[in-house]
Amino acid sequence: MSTDRYGRRVGVYRPFLFFPFLCIMTGNLAGWDDTIVALATPPGVGAIGVIRLSGKEAWTIADALFSSKNLLAQAPNTLHVGLLREGDTPLDEAVVSLFKGPRSYTGEDVVEISCHGSPFVQGQVIQACIRLGARMARPGEFTQRAFLNGKMDLAQAEAVADLIASNTSASQHTALVNMRGGFSSVLRSLRGRLVRFSALIELELDFSQEDVEFADRSAFYTLIEEATATTKQLLQSFGWGNVIKNGVRVAIVGKPNAGKSTLLNALLNENRAIVSEIAGTTRDTIEEVINISGILFRLVDTAGIREHTTDAVENMGIERSRAAMDSADVIVYLVDLSTASVVELEAVSLELRLRGKSFLLVGNKADLASSLSFPGVLSISAKSSSGIAELKDALVGLVTGGKVHSEGVVVTNARHFAALTEVLKSLSDIRVGLDSGIPGDLLALDIRRCLYYLGEITGEVSNEEVLGVIFGEFCIGK
Repeated sequence: MSTDRYGRRVGVYRPFLFFPFLCIMTGNLAGWDDTIVALATPPGVGAIGVIRLSGKEAWTIADALFSSKNLLAQAPNTLHVGLLREGDTPLDEAVVSLFKGPRSYTGEDVVEISCHGSPFVQGQVIQACIRLGARMARPGEFTQRAFLNGKMDLAQAEAVADLIASNTSASQHTALVNMRGGFSSVLRSLRGRLVRFSALIELELDFSQEDVEFADRSAFYTLIEEATATTKQLLQSFGWGNVIKNGVRVAIVGKPNAGKSTLLNALLNENRAIVSEIAGTTRDTIEEVINISGILFRLVDTAGIREHTTDAVENMGIERSRAAMDSADVIVYLVDLSTASVVELEAVSLELRLRGKSFLLVGNKADLASSLSFPGVLSISAKSSSGIAELKDALVGLVTGGKVHSEGVVVTNARHFAALTEVLKSLSDIRVGLDSGIPGDLLALDIRRCLYYLGEITGEVSNEEVLGVIFGEFCIGK
């Protein structure tokens, strides 16, 4: 690893000197010119199944199957009803939608065949398309082609997958904002301003002997401050983005007979867990999902935790309970207010704080309790569902920090978070370089590195292996 006279590493960044350019050789992608076909709707029996074709032969293949009229003579963005036939064999009566590139999802010629929802019929139509020259699409290949053809950037393409997987209003809203370019527009604005300054500094290098400055250093300071603030804000949003995308794992723990299973049933509003007066009834963890105010909470009902038991199976359940606490995002520790003491509550509270996790200390059986009072305890009665609404509000408040996150760009992707972390480091290096008055060539090197990581998010800097991993997580027809 080489260093400059300031002791800074430089060798590792040499491959990035000519960014920001799109560093992907689309011609090297296997099967780039193929016409692809796949079922775009979920497999299984249904009223309708949509088969999608994309590529230069899409219209020709569809026309060969469509016996009712000449599709090649039809206008784009039109629908046509007729019989699908392979040779003399009728396949189905279908609706054919025609799209002409670049005004299509993939940017290529696209045909969508809406046939009846029989898996056998769908299979016949797809095999007929393959016999006419198409091949089966790989996972995410339609969206990958949309990205490669400039219909969307990589961050938007990933948001498509997030929208498909969304299961709450919050995840749907965030995916839509990112898919429509909200996140990308923030990055493009930041990247564009950095590119302009980089160009001016590069120009200074050509006139180094004249000792002139084309880039206003004071304006550059302002830009770096603004860029740093924006990057930090995006990084801070990742915590909330992770909640939106993956939900919140909540471990319901406590001593035997504290009412954990009753609480789970009350939160779900159904009898999911077996409830008994016998201590140790729950022997294993039970997991259920509940949507509270647009946030998914993955509730884990655990076996009661006690120090001494001779039951081997119960001991295994207790170990799983402790493991559930370790893996949880939030711990709901339930205590029986009818038997609890202030000493016990103090000990539990201290243990939870030492774990370093978000927690709620919840006192159950408040209807049977005496006048026991302890700060920070949320009193409920799981059996009568008293206080359950307040508990749900407390869970949401704990996760959101009491803030409403309905607007603004939210980072939900770990890949984006890692790249933004590098962007922040690069911005810090640029600031240090400005303060130190380092030469323009070294300053330009830091700017290029920052541009590289910004481009990595949107796909302006990418490689085939990374694309394969990203689009391989899509469903086949998308």
